[in-house]
Amino acid sequence: MNRFSTDNLNAERLNESHLADLVALHLDPEASRYLGGVRSAEATEKYLVANMAHWDQYGFGLWTLRTKDGAFAGRAGIRHILVNDVDEIEIAYAFVRGVWGRGFASEIATALTRIGLSQLELPSLIGIVYVANGASRRVLEKSNYLVERSTIRHGEDVVIYRIRR
Repeated sequence: MNRFSTDNLNAERLNESHLADLVALHLDPEASRYLGGVRSAEATEKYLVANMAHWDQYGFGLWTLRTKDGAFAGRAGIRHILVNDVDEIEIAYAFVRGVWGRGFASEIATALTRIGLSQLELPSLIGIVYVANGASRRVLEKSNYLVERSTIRHGEDVVIYRIRR
């Protein structure tokens, strides 16, 4: 599934042509606040390579997101991650500040959940949210994810939400 669309967003499988947009997103301290902090261009390039390899290995991963008028809005996806040494599959999303407050996170969380549970037939999905990120917590709760547990990730207090098929 290289592409999909929601009411307001077009998603395209992550590829090399998206590097400049990702670098700009990851260099923004506000947009990166709950993503583990600002990433350098070099770190973002490594991130891009790793996430393209994820697609090759699993057949799903991250997409870049554009508004219907073609403006870069952010990135989102479904990916394997290790959480406390357990392989989990998470939904993840990040948006440029210019589109915050427009409901895009809820829209993409709903789409990713449908893709993960219905199309990919994954048994469950998680969302990992910094405790202080109330907006993202509300997005997952509106998408019917339930709080599973709290933990520490990369030195930060996080809450893990889960939804099952």
